Formats: sequence, structure tokens, C-alpha cells
Amino acid sequence: MKPRSRRSFLKASAAFGCGLGAAGLSSLSIAGAVVRAADEGLNIIGPRKGFSPQIGTLVSMLTWMRNAILQPAQGLTVTQLDYLHDAKANSIGALLLHLAAIERLYQLHTFEGRKWDDWDEMTVKEWGVPAGLGDAARQTIRGHDLSYYLDRLREGREQTLAELRKRDDTWLMQIDNHWLWGPTNNYCKWFHVCEHESNHNGQIKWIKGRLPDASKSQTS
Repeated sequence: MKPRSRRSFLKASAAFGCGLGAAGLSSLSIAGAVVRAADEGLNIIGPRKGFSPQIGTLVSMLTWMRNAILQPAQGLTVTQLDYLHDAKANSIGALLLHLAAIERLYQLHTFEGRKWDDWDEMTVKEWGVPAGLGDAARQTIRGHDLSYYLDRLREGREQTLAELRKRDDTWLMQIDNHWLWGPTNNYCKWFHVCEHESNHNGQIKWIKGRLPDASKSQTS
């Protein structure tokens, strides 16, 4: 396999980018996580305790969308997570790890001030393949059970929430005049992480409906 260049990774991650923070999620079933989110007012979009008003509203949207990702992933086996519908398809497992990767890149960019095209080699090594997807992901993101992907998503979201608690609405509204598509504030960047998950949620449901044993993996 021809190795991906650093530049190709950067282009792919930018194109894909614009990704239930709960301690102990790895020890819970997804269904349990969904129920707990509902108990916390999942369907009420608005401020959240511990966050500034606008950041709390953003958190409520991120949490709602993450719950929508968790639901169709319930009960999937390693074989189902690895399933490739055709030679150009992504697996559900790769898409889940892709969401974790994009969230990590936005953390580095917005919380640590990294330029979007200035990732360190460790970041490229850990997140380059899932961020870029494609042939490299089809060949290497395989053989993991569902808890592996959930743990990566959980770890990333916990870090996002911890960082957002440190910031206020002034930070959220700060405008980057040199962003990829023009002046963009931190609110838009993190809302795009939410929208990005929505996009791939549709792909995950499409793939799930075409699993060889789809009738056994559908939920009501």
C-alpha cells in the first residue's frame, strides 16, 4: 500500500472535518447511555449547568447528536462493524473512529491553537487514517469490537466537555478571519462537529440497512 503523504492527510481531514461525555461509559451498554442522556433532558436544547449559556446550548446539541449516533450502533458485532458494502464504502467501525478523529482535530485547533494544517507527527500517526478514511481505513480499521469505538468517542467527548467548561461565550464567539471557508467563529466550528456527526449518522444507518443479516440488526 502506498503510504499517505502528510499533505494528503491534511486535505482529507479538512474536507471531512468542516465529530455523551459520561464517566464510566465503557462499562455501560449503549442502551444504558441513551437512557441516562434522556434523564438529563436530552430533548431540551439550551443552557446546561456548569457551562456559560451559549456553550451550554452547544453542548446540548452535541449531546443530542451523539445520542443519535449511539442508537443505530447498538448491538453491532465485529463482523457488522467491519462490513464493507463495496470497494469504495466505509465500514461502520471506521466511521465511528472517524468521528472521534475529527473531534480530536477540532480540539487541537480550537483549544490548543494549532493551525488546521499543522498537526504534529504523533497526531498524524494516531488519527491520520481515521480522519482521512479511504483505502487506508478499509484495510486497517478492522477487528475491533463495539466497546473499542465507544471508548474512543467517550474519551474525546469527555475532553471536549472539560475544555468547554473552562471557556465562556466570548471565546465561543471569537472569529477566525483565516478559516478554510472564510470568517468563522468557534461556535460555528463546533456546531460543524455536530453537523458532521449528523452527516455520518445517515451513512451508518444506510450501511446498517444493507448488512447481510440486516434484519437481525434493525431496531424499532
